[in-house]
Amino acid sequence: MDASTFFVVVPFFQEARGIRATLDALAAQTDRDFSLVLVDNGSTDGGGAVVAAFGAAHPDLPLHLIDEPQKGTGAAADTGFRFAAARGARWIARTDADCLPREDWIANLKRAFGSGLEFVAGKIKPRADDLPLTRTDRFVLPALVWLAEHYGKLHRRGRHFRYPYILAAGNNLAITAGLYLRAGGFPRTRIEDEHEDRVLSETVRTLTPNGAVRDDVVVLNSVRRVRAYGYLNTLRWYRNHGYRSAVVDVR
Repeated sequence: MDASTFFVVVPFFQEARGIRATLDALAAQTDRDFSLVLVDNGSTDGGGAVVAAFGAAHPDLPLHLIDEPQKGTGAAADTGFRFAAARGARWIARTDADCLPREDWIANLKRAFGSGLEFVAGKIKPRADDLPLTRTDRFVLPALVWLAEHYGKLHRRGRHFRYPYILAAGNNLAITAGLYLRAGGFPRTRIEDEHEDRVLSETVRTLTPNGAVRDDVVVLNSVRRVRAYGYLNTLRWYRNHGYRSAVVDVR
């Protein structure tokens, strides 16, 4: 698994102020033998220039900056994954532009694939560097993740699934390129209409028994949506879009 076969896709939209932290976290990986695909989803804030400047400053880290004008996290992520697969990727990981992969993220993903997995979901934890965490956050946020995991285990069952439900967030998952194409990829949708990570994860469960969560595959996630929506509405949003905000692209 080297830079010719292991790719990381990061879709982004209006992330000029924060994407450098994500890029720095990827550059600080203990295993830097991978290629990066950054997918600009129609940004107008100069985020592409930030990515290009980062690439120029890190010539040892293969970086591809591509555009996807069709609005939607699903469309942008799918474009990035298919770009990677067309260039020889055998394993493809994804994180998002408001996230910080832990320094051993790549190394532990490779270890998970080396054990025979075809689909890997990691753990998400709250960032504290962009928005300060309150004492309530430190208790409630893990509880929300626990509720989401156990709700899925109770309600997403069936004989057509080949392994039990796992919570797979788009900001921390990885898959073999072959399985991604077999599954049809992320639906090319807007996040307002469909949670593309859930669709892919549930499809994968019908195709292979080789999917699992790895506790050592960790990404720190921004809490800005929780700040904008509140705890309960955030849970309703991720459950089934039970909460609809006038502003979905929280920045």
